[in-house]
Amino acid sequence: MASVPSLASTVQQRLADALSAALPEAGPADPLLRRSDRADFQANGILALAKKLKGNPRELATQVVEALPAGDLFRDVEVSGPGFLNITVTDRAIVETLAARAADDRLGVPYDEQAGTTVIDYAQPNVAKEMHVGHLRSAVIGAAMVEILEFTGEKVIRRHHIGDWGTQFGMLIQYLVEHPHELDHKQGEEVSGEEAMTSLGRLYKASRALFDADEEFKARARDRVVALQAGDAQTLALWQRFVDESKIYFYSVFGKLDMEIHDPDVVGESGYNDMLDDTCRFLEQSGVAVRSEGALCVFFDDVLGPDGKPTPLIVQKSNGGYGYAATDLSAIRDRVQNLSADTLLYVVDARQALHFKMVFETARRAGWLNDKVKAVQLAFGTVLGKDGKPFKTREGETVRLVDLLDEAVDHATEVVREKDTRGELTEAEIAERGVQVGIGAIKYADLSTSATRDYRFDLDQMVSLNGDTSVYLQYAYARIQSIKRRAGATAPVAHPELELAPAERALALHVDRFGETIAEVASAYEPHKLAAYLYQLASHLTKFYDQCQVLSDANPPEVVENRLFLIDLTARTLHQGMALLGIRTPERL
Repeated sequence: MASVPSLASTVQQRLADALSAALPEAGPADPLLRRSDRADFQANGILALAKKLKGNPRELATQVVEALPAGDLFRDVEVSGPGFLNITVTDRAIVETLAARAADDRLGVPYDEQAGTTVIDYAQPNVAKEMHVGHLRSAVIGAAMVEILEFTGEKVIRRHHIGDWGTQFGMLIQYLVEHPHELDHKQGEEVSGEEAMTSLGRLYKASRALFDADEEFKARARDRVVALQAGDAQTLALWQRFVDESKIYFYSVFGKLDMEIHDPDVVGESGYNDMLDDTCRFLEQSGVAVRSEGALCVFFDDVLGPDGKPTPLIVQKSNGGYGYAATDLSAIRDRVQNLSADTLLYVVDARQALHFKMVFETARRAGWLNDKVKAVQLAFGTVLGKDGKPFKTREGETVRLVDLLDEAVDHATEVVREKDTRGELTEAEIAERGVQVGIGAIKYADLSTSATRDYRFDLDQMVSLNGDTSVYLQYAYARIQSIKRRAGATAPVAHPELELAPAERALALHVDRFGETIAEVASAYEPHKLAAYLYQLASHLTKFYDQCQVLSDANPPEVVENRLFLIDLTARTLHQGMALLGIRTPERL
């Protein structure tokens, strides 16, 4: 595995060396390199340096240019304006850099030298409840961040903090005690996720109706909560049945989303029960939390209620019960002390920002978070309907996630069928592509929007072949595979001696930015920047096709080989980038 420095980093290093050689008195200086419309790169750092040294920036820029070594990297370095450098690299340097990328399985993308351990908390459904559109973003964004971080060399521990505890289980368990066959499966028969959810939904409605109508059942249900919290064996065994039945359903939905969820990674609220007492005791004894009207609270100067009085984080209620804060703080303790995490990443709805801000600050005061261990909320916005309002059914109910996924697949299958005008795909292949395009469309629509923003769910737009959609990228990949099949025995070979056409240069320079993009996305937790990079890559590819024929008898063999090399590396970059977003790239579409 050989990491390949990007052209930008190579140019940056050569300029920094030239600055030091021309101006040893300046010490190490940053040339402030950036992309440019007028050349390949522009360096702006000389202006600030001249100001510091009280020199003439244009003269200084000229000295730096003279100090640059002769060689194969720079084609042209021009002093512009008050001391900018416009830099164009040679075609040879571009092709040689890409050839080095092509020779590596990881496309030359380096591992992060500062890689550590991240625990990522995402995909958090509730036991015995249907997953709805609100569960989509946490799952999709979280799964992409897992892949991206692992690709950079980070050790990633997944955590699915499912809602599997609380007073509502008293009602459910008591109903099951009195109607013991409600969750039974026929002997040896596996049930589908949909069947599991139907049983749970039926039981939930029936128990709720009884709880609301029958005071004696309500009292028995409340006693059952006490038994559950006390660890009564029979009650826990029945509670586990609800968890297991719910997992059949969860895993089927995540399967539709083309996501793997592993049992050991599912650690719900119940997983931290044994730590709650200790967490509260420590917070109280250390003075981080104080008793206020019987409740254990943490106060903050900058968190005030509408009345202007401080609004505390309540860790333990006055009746001795624990709130979400106690569980979340215990989870932080577990993840830091037992899992040795350096970073805790929470992919959670933006509406919970205040809660997490208070929880993280409490954990800092307790010493569980510090300069070496950080917690970050990757907050996300709401999924909206086409009308720009929160996404609901016509009846005003929350949209079921499975319905949404099925509709996307049906829609995409029709698009694939219409596009297959020559009848090259079998029905089975059309169905398979329909899944890959439909689920890819949903993921990409989510991931191509900055997580903090709301986005509109519009299936027609999502599966459109034009514009910033996953299917546009999937077709770009499939088109390259088609050209490679037509090329037959002609192999992709890099030819650094050739002169590149403008569209070839633009595509090649963008391909070279893949590693830099991954590093930026991983450090800032911004998967939408990877989606934007891939869309620009496909757009460069479209312009390249318009201006540069790949398989043409009019081209010399080496030009054909070089262009095949360029599109082959583009396809590998598209495939790798889409895989990091959790999106499939079919070979034929």
